[in-house]
Amino acid sequence: MKPIISVENLGKRFRIMKGARSSRLNPEPPSLFRRGPKMNWEDFWALNDVSFDVIPGERLGIIGRNGAGKSTLLKLLSRISVPTTGRITLRGRVASLLEVGTGFHPELTGRENIFLNGGVLGMSRKEIVRKFDEIVDFSGVEEFLDVPVKRYSSGMYVRLGFAVAAHLEPDILIVDEVLAVGDMDFQKKCLGKMEEVSTEQGRSVLFVSHNMNMMTTLCQRGLLMDSGKCVFNGNMSEAVLRYRGGFGDQSRADFTDADGLGDATAKPLSIRLSTKNGASAISFDREESIHLHMEYEVMQFVDGPIVPRIDLITSSGETVFISSMPGLTRSEQGRFVAECIIPGKLLNVGQFSVDFLLQSFGGTGRIVHFVVVAPLAFVVTERIFESNDRYGFGGALSGCVRPDCRWSQTRI
Repeated sequence: MKPIISVENLGKRFRIMKGARSSRLNPEPPSLFRRGPKMNWEDFWALNDVSFDVIPGERLGIIGRNGAGKSTLLKLLSRISVPTTGRITLRGRVASLLEVGTGFHPELTGRENIFLNGGVLGMSRKEIVRKFDEIVDFSGVEEFLDVPVKRYSSGMYVRLGFAVAAHLEPDILIVDEVLAVGDMDFQKKCLGKMEEVSTEQGRSVLFVSHNMNMMTTLCQRGLLMDSGKCVFNGNMSEAVLRYRGGFGDQSRADFTDADGLGDATAKPLSIRLSTKNGASAISFDREESIHLHMEYEVMQFVDGPIVPRIDLITSSGETVFISSMPGLTRSEQGRFVAECIIPGKLLNVGQFSVDFLLQSFGGTGRIVHFVVVAPLAFVVTERIFESNDRYGFGGALSGCVRPDCRWSQTRI
């Protein structure tokens, strides 16, 4: 299948003028009658060497801190701006909703702007008329349809703008942060519409937002942007996990004495996440097992067994379960690696973190020698349309566990 969007080595440079003196030291504006400070020009690359493809029907989320290059990328894809380097190939009509009022003529009414936007997208008047009632119903601005849009509130702008962009059948729908202006009910309505145009109509959606829950709900794949570069391109939940973790590797953590963990009896050395083949990972398919490894050192004997334990925690801080190694009878000195395997088809799709503990049980009761709180995090994903218990349903399923229960059915 040919990608509907191909981006190759894309770059966007801006020329920035900088004065010889700091504005902090010289806050006064230059005088009209005296020579101002010498100005220097510097190159600023808002985007640098960005490459990716989008296939028809895919929902791509683009995330990153402010100034990472997200909005610049969308403006290039919308052909509002021209790239400095690289190439963009678009194989279809593009509709964009980037800023409040984008694409609207302020002096025209809402009705007139619907026809204007349809014409810009290359649609005939007959096609626009066919979609007109759907657009008006979705937007909820019927009462103000013959009022110039310059008199609309920002919320009304967004309602009509999204309705026009989503219903005029573009092959590619690009939506920036503007949905943050709308109320919660309208945001949910928009998310449902974007999923519908993608899943049922095979159209591609590019979405930018700082609402990570919204991103993971809607998008299958994510681009993580930082300083104009794409630093991660993969599963949306993993992109969010990396973004929240400061882009670091959350599949492994190593400890030294300087970390101050442990006591005179035992201390942690390292912990890591892996697949069943031993490869480090932070993203797991729901059907595959998750392997947690804890390396620790026992320096002295205690009365009773020393037992490793994990606590699995959801992204909202709720404990899913705790699990301790069974069958231990006594303590031994030395270095050990304990492995805990979470079976496949147990966890639901979502984000999880793990607490690691080492505890002993003896005559004095339970003693916790160290606790390492949430040093690792991972996501569980799912190939929705290959799942045999979803029956094609692409929406979110509630709950943090989804065990593969044994079912049977008998005609009676």
